[in-house]
This record gives sequence, structure tokens and C-alpha cells, in this order.
Amino acid sequence: MKKLLLTCGLLAMVTRPAGAGDQLKLAVSPAHSFAPALLRIQVRLAPSAENRSLEVIADSARFYRSSEIQLEGDRSPATFNLEMKAVPEGDYRVVGVVRDGAGRQRSIVYQEVTVIGPGSIGG
Repeated sequence: MKKLLLTCGLLAMVTRPAGAGDQLKLAVSPAHSFAPALLRIQVRLAPSAENRSLEVIADSARFYRSSEIQLEGDRSPATFNLEMKAVPEGDYRVVGVVRDGAGRQRSIVYQEVTVIGPGSIGG
């Protein structure tokens, strides 16, 4: 039973890149939590002179939050850590997007996250 739970937990934490390759990686912890949740987000990006902004978005049917970080190309840090506090109940897609100086998307990656509300416990 413990192996099954561990395997399910690891699968839930897998990042699903959408064309990012090794350019952009995203890890959100915890993948499952109780509302109001504190989501810890780590974004890693490969240095590139074209990188000008990083946007991190948490989006569900009833809630949206985003943060945008200005980048200095290949002089920017490779890792960014963010926290999103008091995230309410919902099924979220947490997205990381890197854009160039013209605002064009260079890389995108996402992870699914579930925040359980008090009405969801015990049926």
C-alpha cells in the first residue's frame, strides 16, 4: 500500500512540459493540499540572452493568481523560488512561461495541483 501511495504521489508531482525541453522546469509542492494552501514553486531555466520575463500563473475555475519576473537574459539566476499563499480550494494548473523581449513565448511548462476544501472531507 505504501509503495502504491508513493508511486501515485510521485506521478502527481511530474511536470508536464509543453515544448519546454530542458529550457524550463517547474516543481510545485505540495501537489495535493488543504485550503487555504501555501504553494511553493521552483522554476529553473536555462540561461539565454533572449530571456526577458518569467511569468508564473496558478489558474483554476474560480481563482487566478500570477507573478511576473523581469529577466536579464543570460545574467539572470537559473532558479527562482516563489510562494503563493492562501490559495483556495480547486484544481489548478500552475504554469511557467518564459518570454523574449518582444513578448513572444519561448518556453512553457505546467503542473497540475489540487487544493482540497473543507467541504470535500468526509463526504
